[in-house]
Formats: sequence, structure tokens, C-alpha cells
Amino acid sequence: MADTYDLIILGSGPGGYVAAIRASQLGMKVAIVERERLGGICLNWGCIPTKALLRTSEVYHYMTHAKDYGLKADNVGFDLGAIVDRSRKVAGQLNAGVKGLMKKHKVAVHEGVGALTGKGKLSVKRGDETVELSAKHILIATGARARDLPFAKADGNRIWTYRHAMVPKEMPTKLLVIGSGAIGVEFASFYNDMGAEVTIVEMLPRILPVEDEEVSAFMEKQLTKQGIRIVTGAGVEKIDVGKDGVKASIKGKDGKVTAEEYSHVVVAIGIIPNTEEIGLEALGVETERGQIKVDGFGRTNVEGVYAIGDVTGAPWLAHKASHEGIVCVEKIAGEEPHPFEVWNIPGCTYSRPQVASVGLTEAKAKEAGHEVKVGKFPFIGNGKAIALGEAEGFVKTVFDAKTGELLGAHMIGAEVTELIQGYVIARQLETTEAELMETVFAHPTLSEMMHESVLGAYGRAIHI
Repeated sequence: MADTYDLIILGSGPGGYVAAIRASQLGMKVAIVERERLGGICLNWGCIPTKALLRTSEVYHYMTHAKDYGLKADNVGFDLGAIVDRSRKVAGQLNAGVKGLMKKHKVAVHEGVGALTGKGKLSVKRGDETVELSAKHILIATGARARDLPFAKADGNRIWTYRHAMVPKEMPTKLLVIGSGAIGVEFASFYNDMGAEVTIVEMLPRILPVEDEEVSAFMEKQLTKQGIRIVTGAGVEKIDVGKDGVKASIKGKDGKVTAEEYSHVVVAIGIIPNTEEIGLEALGVETERGQIKVDGFGRTNVEGVYAIGDVTGAPWLAHKASHEGIVCVEKIAGEEPHPFEVWNIPGCTYSRPQVASVGLTEAKAKEAGHEVKVGKFPFIGNGKAIALGEAEGFVKTVFDAKTGELLGAHMIGAEVTELIQGYVIARQLETTEAELMETVFAHPTLSEMMHESVLGAYGRAIHI
């Protein structure tokens, strides 16, 4: 006899485990199936451990620049093994936390490889043992994995994906990062701060291509100042792996191919949804380019089958998956949540400097037919930023000139990933420039730049 539940969730990442908790709160009998570790890629191999590494490189940067703060720090060095160990311990602590949450909310955890076998049926294979589960509702939250170069598969030795880059056995001396999205830029920033010679190669005309053009340009300027070499409009044609490194053939925007040698390569060219071998074909679940097609409540074309998170497509963000899980489960429970939309999802890059954004870029706003008012305020005009020794960066806001709607906000500089939520809330509440102008911002704080940027869009900035 199969174990029977109200809801079975396949995958325990930030979408799956959050959905499980919410379903339990709503009175459902819930099971979650995980083939690796509770918390999924984000908690174990993505969002959290990478931030632990980046914190280490940030502290190391401050130590090596102690004199800028009137301090002395001699013989500064690092222990690579201890750095990796700290990052893994952070992930382990949170993995244990998710286990505790599953126990608290009485969610049954089945370890093993799960697959749909029929309507309302799912099997879990662990070694030679197979367990049959059944439920009226099955939610797929299997996430995604790193995309390989077709001509150079990651080997964990010289060619790395993000997983390999988080647990290096040795520090690269000369690192090639292929791709300049958030993952590529974060690893480039980390390894550069730790002393590696870093080159970024990006096929598109600019790095961080989804961000506002001014943010991309400023980031390229800052990374170049830090010693990172950036090659845009270029592609890697071939990689030959040797005993002591790799030789990469890079085709530049001029069409010329040059052969360059590196100790290691990080491939950060995107992700692939985990939709293979989970039984989608057996039930006829529709996919498009490998991604599961869903509506605003996570419902697929097959009754009783749902999907959330990276497996359903962009944006590939943990907080998007979590919110989708809550909306999906509340709909299943008979509540009336708002259908999920992607118009107000913030994006963050935790490099040095940090990048954060929400909504439309200036260019996208104009493409959409908006007449815009744009405000921009530099870090150098903010007392707290100067006191922190972090005076590089800016805050940019984009408004509809006719209605005052906040169309988008874009930031680059210290701690902007913590500031962006103010604009996210403003957009969610449909706040206009009037309310933002009348809001009192504490002094001295970095958040004052948010106020000044809004004022600047209407010619009222005070400190510039």
C-alpha cells in the first residue's frame, strides 16, 4: 500500500520546503521528497554558502586595506581549507534548520530519487528500495543545474561549475570566468579579492546584461579598477585541458581568435531545469525548452500536478520560488491568493560592489512607451557612505512622468542588497513619488540616497 498524503512536494529547495511549511499550516498532510540534502541547491550549494565565501573575501579586502582606516595589519594571509570549511558549516547549520522545520510542521521527509508514475502517484527510489506515495496534489520543485560548455564538460579539476568553485582544492592563480551574470561576477569578485588574476569573458556587449546600462558600465569600471580583465562581445571557442592548467581559444568582437592560458575556468553560462526522468512524459505535462509551463498559481496542464521555481523558468531566484510555493499551496487549499507575477521581484548580485534592482530599467521603460523622469544620486554625496569608506556607487530611480509610478530602481555600491527592499515595498503598495518624497529617512544612513534619488528625479535633490 502506498503512503497517502494531501500534498507531495518533489524537491526541498527554497520553493519546496517553504511550500511544505505553508501547506502544513493550512492543515494538509504533507510529504517532501529530496534526492540530496534538504534546502536544495540554494541553501547547500548556492545562495547561502556563496555569501559566506564573499563575506570572507570582503573581510580579507578590509584587512589588506587596513591603513585606509588608520589601522595596521601585518602579515595578512588566509587558510583556503578553513575558508571552505566555514562556508560548508554555514550551509550545514541551515540544512539542520530546515530538518528542524520539517519536524516541527510534521512534514514527512522521504530521501531518494522521486518520479511521477501515474495520476496522484509518485515513487521514491533509494538504493535498492522503492517507496510508493500517493496524493491528490503533487508539486514539482526540482530546480535547475549548471549548464556545461558543449565542448568542455566541467571536471571539478580545471573546469569548474559554481559547485566546484565553492569548494576549491587549490586557489587559482589565473582564473577565466565564462559568463558575467550574477554568478560569474560574484565568483570573479571573490577570487580577485583573494589574490587570483581574473578574466571575465561575456558574449553580450556588456557585463551584467540584465541590469540597467548605467549599472553595467559602472560595474565594469569598478572591476577593471580592481584588476579584473573584462572581455565583452567575445566567446570561448575551445578549451584544452592540461596537467597544470587550460588553454582557452577566445574569439573577440573583431573576429580574431587568441589562445590564452589559465590555471582554472569557472563556467557560468546559465542553468538547465531538472525536468528529465521525473515522469512528466507519463502524464503528458507540457514543457517548453525544458521548462514546465504553468499558470499564475503554479498549475500545469494536468489536473493535480503543479510546478514552481527554477523548473518553470526565469527569473531563477530563490525568493521567487518561495513566493510561488506559497501562492500555489494557498490556491490548492481553497484560498484566494493573488496570481503570481514577476513584475516586482528584486534581483541582487553580492559582488564588490553590490548590485540590486527591481522593475524596469530606463531603457525598458522607454521601450514600453513610458515618458520617464529619472533620478540618480551618488554615494559620494552621502555622509554614511564616506564614513564607511565606501563612496563608490549610485542609486537610480525611474518614474512615469505622467502618473508618478515608480517603474524601477537600480543601485550599485555597498550594502545595496539590503536597501532594495524599500523600493520593492513602495512598488507593491503602488507608492508614487509624492509619498516617497514625504517619507522621513533616518540620518546618517545609506538609505538617505534612496530619498535623494527620488527627489533628484523631480529636480529637488538636496545634497548634490
